[in-house]
Amino acid sequence: QLQASGGGLVQAGGSLGLSCAASGRTFSSYAMGWFRQAPGKAREIVAAISRSDGRTYYADSVKGRFTISRDNAKNTVYLQMNSLKTEDTAVYYCAADISHNVYYTPYRTYEYDYWGQGTQVTVSS
Repeated sequence: QLQASGGGLVQAGGSLGLSCAASGRTFSSYAMGWFRQAPGKAREIVAAISRSDGRTYYADSVKGRFTISRDNAKNTVYLQMNSLKTEDTAVYYCAADISHNVYYTPYRTYEYDYWGQGTQVTVSS
């Protein structure tokens, strides 16, 4: 089970941090990702992180602004969002992929096995 938190309302240029806590004892077996879905649009990858060596993947639209990280001891993945833009407004979802490859950072929705409930991020102008 994945529980995302930290969403809210922020002005453009501001920062917001998201957390996603996972239940269970095998968190380090999962590659983790953050996705987002804006109204009327398809769900899209934001960032992903590999199982244990910290390799990351970022969508071009967030490179240099967002940072994904994980703490396997706390079963938690984070997304730090800086320099937020109005176009970052969306529901943000965390997801877990049972990955057999410790180096892989999955970036497609169908690669993920479990999804959190989503948290709303609204960036005002």
